[in-house]
Amino acid sequence: MALLRLEMNANLFLRDPQETDLGRKIIDQSIRMIDELGLEAFTFKKLSVAIDSTEASIYRYFENKHKLLVYLIAWYWNWLEYRIDFETHNVMSAQDRLAIALRLVTEQKGYDSSFPSVDESALQRIVTNESDKTYLTKQVDSDNKEGLFRGFKTLCKRIADMIKEINPDYKYSHALISTVLQAAHQQVFFAEHLPSLTEHKAAQGDIHQQNYKFLLELINKAIKA
Repeated sequence: MALLRLEMNANLFLRDPQETDLGRKIIDQSIRMIDELGLEAFTFKKLSVAIDSTEASIYRYFENKHKLLVYLIAWYWNWLEYRIDFETHNVMSAQDRLAIALRLVTEQKGYDSSFPSVDESALQRIVTNESDKTYLTKQVDSDNKEGLFRGFKTLCKRIADMIKEINPDYKYSHALISTVLQAAHQQVFFAEHLPSLTEHKAAQGDIHQQNYKFLLELINKAIKA
């Protein structure tokens, strides 16, 4: 299968990690380490040891670990949009396209051989556990001006446009979909760590499938589809 490359906002990095072997190693290993250690315990020093390089070489790609996290989360949203575009390209019904998009957003991710330097399963766990840290910061407004959250916003617009197509009179399509995109990961986190905050239970089967059914029902009742 041909390898693909996602177009990323140049403000996310100092040098595009997709262009070099070292850059791809940085992405691959940082996903594995943040997934295992969490962002707080993850450092560029530990990453440099893991990839047999130097901290200075990593700083040539990313200013700090926050910018690296923002890059990884942005890559995930861009990848989801690519998958939604691919799987809905020839689907005429907006209702069917919405169901496909929601399935892709909520399902448990597996390995995508088109992007071998990214462990999508581990990256999904990072999005679940760490994504709020990308924008709950003092510099959120300046980050937004630089377009660092464009991937999330374009994905939100893509799905919100499906809502408008189904029900042009519904007034809250962006608010609904941004809430759904957050809940797609937040409800999984609650099920795993704060179970009293959700009805999703591992004992009842696939949490991701439960979440899909919940969010599809939420959307359909909201827009009266």
